[in-house]
Amino acid sequence: MSAMVLVIIAASVYALAYRFYGAFIAAKVLAFDENRTTPAYKFENGYDYVPTNKWVLFGHHFAAIAGAGPLVGPVLAAQFGWLPGALWILIGAVLAGAVHDMVILFASVRHDGSSIIDITRKEVGKVSGVATAIAVIFILVIAMAGLALVVVNALYNSPWGTFTVAATIPIAIFMGIYMKWIRPDDVKGATIIGVTLLILSVVAGPYIEHTALAHYLTFNQKEMTIILATYGFFAAVLPVWLLLVPRDYLSTYMKLGVMLLLAIGVIIVNPTIRMPAITEFVAGGGPIISGKVWPYVFITIACGALSGFHSLVSSGTTPKMIKNEKDILPIAYGAMLAEGFVAMMALIAATSLIPADYFAINVTPEVFQKLGMKVVDLPVLSQLVGENVAGRPGGAVTLGVGMTFIFSKIPFLENLGAYLYHFVILFEALFILTTIDAGTRIGRYLLQEAGGAIYKPLRDRNWWPGIILTSFLMSFAWGYLVYGGNISTIWPLFGTSNQLLGAIALALGTTVIIKKGKPQYMWITLIPFIFVAATTLYAAYLNIVTNYLPKGNTLLVVLSIAIILLTIIIIIDSAIKWYRWLKKGELPKQASVFN
Repeated sequence: MSAMVLVIIAASVYALAYRFYGAFIAAKVLAFDENRTTPAYKFENGYDYVPTNKWVLFGHHFAAIAGAGPLVGPVLAAQFGWLPGALWILIGAVLAGAVHDMVILFASVRHDGSSIIDITRKEVGKVSGVATAIAVIFILVIAMAGLALVVVNALYNSPWGTFTVAATIPIAIFMGIYMKWIRPDDVKGATIIGVTLLILSVVAGPYIEHTALAHYLTFNQKEMTIILATYGFFAAVLPVWLLLVPRDYLSTYMKLGVMLLLAIGVIIVNPTIRMPAITEFVAGGGPIISGKVWPYVFITIACGALSGFHSLVSSGTTPKMIKNEKDILPIAYGAMLAEGFVAMMALIAATSLIPADYFAINVTPEVFQKLGMKVVDLPVLSQLVGENVAGRPGGAVTLGVGMTFIFSKIPFLENLGAYLYHFVILFEALFILTTIDAGTRIGRYLLQEAGGAIYKPLRDRNWWPGIILTSFLMSFAWGYLVYGGNISTIWPLFGTSNQLLGAIALALGTTVIIKKGKPQYMWITLIPFIFVAATTLYAAYLNIVTNYLPKGNTLLVVLSIAIILLTIIIIIDSAIKWYRWLKKGELPKQASVFN
């Protein structure tokens, strides 16, 4: 299989899906009203509710949703062969993920920027609202901790990486000030300045390691965790226009830029996909993922095709900044397709390696020895990137090696392997970090909404004591888990709970379509909801009986059961409401906010 063909197929499928399926949902199903006042103008406060340029907001939204999933998920799923992952990345992103993101963003915009918790409570009922609140806050803390751990592991004892990532903060602040006060709405000028400074910070990175400054940029894991949690706190507290949005917008240039260069590299080099279309491990017993291709390929790829975390962004920061409802299509549907393309590039980078070398990198030496395989190009690859890459599980290193392998085949880049590899590792850290800052801010929104039921002033979006308290609680919660180093044992739980959150959001999407008075189109969210719910509930069950119980992980068993029960409660409550509304005609007669 030619990698170039796969790139062309992915680009073509996503372009056609955006042009026809996305446009159909936008025009016929959701019927965006471009003359309707959005929450950004209705509640404009210069802090959370800020009307934002469409492309700048696209940058923020894409950066916020695109975390570790589209990078490492497809790499790990390559164990099953390139075909299962490629099919789900294409089909899942078009029919499930992008629809999920767009419907929830629409619902939140119509609900004045409210979270998925508030929308569920108002549209479905108190039972689902409470269950969603518990599930969402729990999943978000786990997600932030898991993502932060990846960044900590990438940046500790790395002055080059720390310098470049840290440099994006003052650059973003300057861009925010520039567009707010110096030259209002001059997005083009701010972009040129920001991208130029970003490139300079990347180029300067290697030289920093040889200066006295390197000493002050070298931190151990504990110190890096504290720094990261502190950054998360300020990203949640400061006005969105000052740090969060310009930094995410800036990061999107690196994210999409690197992936576009990788796509061009694949077209130039046209590497052969070495991994078989389907491997023996689809039946289970794999060295990376022990379970069968169904349901684990869907859980592993996660954000590359569908992620419940996206519903938090689509009902968190983005709906509070969107200028016009017509922008929902490119921002939500378009950003998810872009993330799907990133996932496909990651899959290509991993599967272009010789299978034995792929497994040698992705599993421990002891496990690899039991596979009976012999490495082929691994010594050459290690020499190329300047590090011993054998026995480095987790997906990040495999992606870095695969991308470096492709880039190094391009003329004039063959002698820059070590630089390219460390640049890709830095790119991965920056990719994930933008999800952490947005996620922490979203967590603050959720805590304010939930806490407001106990202490009413917390719901006041402009009450500074509440803003500071909830921001601290969220950043402290995930920072504490990372600092204790225990989150890696809970990561498998996040894999299933994140997808169950996606199922919950698709159930809410079905409610939105019904209440909009268009039940004939409810299949758009109902079909992916049924598939995702069934697949993920089965995966959660398998995790309990084949992974957690045999290892005596009682805590993970309890947490898994709790998430499963919460999801089932929401599914049953939603199904009962759908039946009453459609079969018994009990849909409330008053005008819906969706019309």
